[in-house]
Amino acid sequence: MTGPGDGTSPGPPGPGQRDEGGSGLRAALGGLTTRGRSFLAAGIAATVCSYVLGQADLLRVGLLLAVLPLLCVVVLHRTRHRVTGSRRLTPARIPVTADARVHLRIDNVSRIPTGLLMLQDRVPYVLGPRPRFVLDRIEPGGRREVSYRVRSDLRGRYPLGPLQLRLTDPFGMCELTRGFSAYDTLTVVPHTEPLPPVRPGGASPGHGDGLRRSPALAGEDDVIPRGYRHGDDLRRVHWRATARHGELMVRREEQPRRARCTVLLDTRRTAYEGGGPGAPFEWAVSGAASVAVHLLEQGFSVRLLTDTGSASPGGRSSSLHAPAEAAGLMLETLAAVEHSEGTCLSAALAALRGGEGGLLVAFLGGLDEEQTALAARMRGRGGAAVAFVLDPAAWRGNPDPRARGAAEHRLRALRDAGWTALPAGPGASLPELWRLAGGPGPEAPAPFPGTFGAGTAGGRP
Repeated sequence: MTGPGDGTSPGPPGPGQRDEGGSGLRAALGGLTTRGRSFLAAGIAATVCSYVLGQADLLRVGLLLAVLPLLCVVVLHRTRHRVTGSRRLTPARIPVTADARVHLRIDNVSRIPTGLLMLQDRVPYVLGPRPRFVLDRIEPGGRREVSYRVRSDLRGRYPLGPLQLRLTDPFGMCELTRGFSAYDTLTVVPHTEPLPPVRPGGASPGHGDGLRRSPALAGEDDVIPRGYRHGDDLRRVHWRATARHGELMVRREEQPRRARCTVLLDTRRTAYEGGGPGAPFEWAVSGAASVAVHLLEQGFSVRLLTDTGSASPGGRSSSLHAPAEAAGLMLETLAAVEHSEGTCLSAALAALRGGEGGLLVAFLGGLDEEQTALAARMRGRGGAAVAFVLDPAAWRGNPDPRARGAAEHRLRALRDAGWTALPAGPGASLPELWRLAGGPGPEAPAPFPGTFGAGTAGGRP
């Protein structure tokens, strides 16, 4: 068994293509079918009767009946390692509720034809039923290709395989199941929504377009020259630096500087309730993915941070990759993000204090007084901060006025600290909330009637 895109041409099976079961004749004898066992038992009985009765003809019949299934076992045992398989995913990364097609290919690299084959691929139950295929006889050097579709309503990384192949001899005397060792991984990333091109929280000057470009040349004394490269314009030659270094030096061109943003995802298990595709945590993950992809498309350098204080690989390197590649890395990270066992946001606060500032977009679960105070301190002095708060009582549909009052009090505390804080309840539209976060000072609507009271979403820095 090989992974997608490698080992598709016929050839001897490699080390990873050997079956994982026992390879001795004892294991092969255990694969005798009911027909094979019946032939073997009848042959032994006929042989014993021929000895008792002294019938030579019955002995020949008994030997034929007993030797036939044993011969099938030996032949199948010696040829079963000459069948190779490969798997190909198209595509290997899909969003939730989308379909991916899995292509399986079986090659017979032996000199004799195979018997009837039953092909079975192992897939997690969330991707659907386990696919099974019956393949007719494969000629020497021949191949068969089959495919099936998988789909998941839950994000994650799902292993496909190993592939199992059941081989039978032409007489149906023996069946051997071999399991290939290789498997592939299907990545199901969170659903993302297109967001309106607004400036969240009234992003202050110095953290938005003002940082897109800055001249590298501020004056003759501040210039940082570099060595001449073939094709450089001679009008950019810096003669003073050339004389000082003894080689041709040119002024650097205006260098782009990307606006910075941190997307904070609260993953504390205690901050969310429920599970499944409609759970509040899944809404927060999908929201973080949508915002990260949107800001990358807008030219931001995005860092993804969790409550544990750890940044994603895509977030740390987004400034070193093209936006599409950085978005892919970030989506793959969010595909596998799970609940943390922590109960405090202090690690995220410490990570933000050691960061480079810029726009902060946070997706927060349930907050108590202590965690609200920590979240309020996360906003930097010069940067805009937007918080989407998912209160567990709202997602439970709790009509208790005290719960609504406590949630509104925490939102007000965040706004007083300079956040643009918006409540997000069941059925909340992220594009609409994003538009409100970028408005001049809108009223924050309740996600559904009776959840939160309307309040000012301003709190501008």
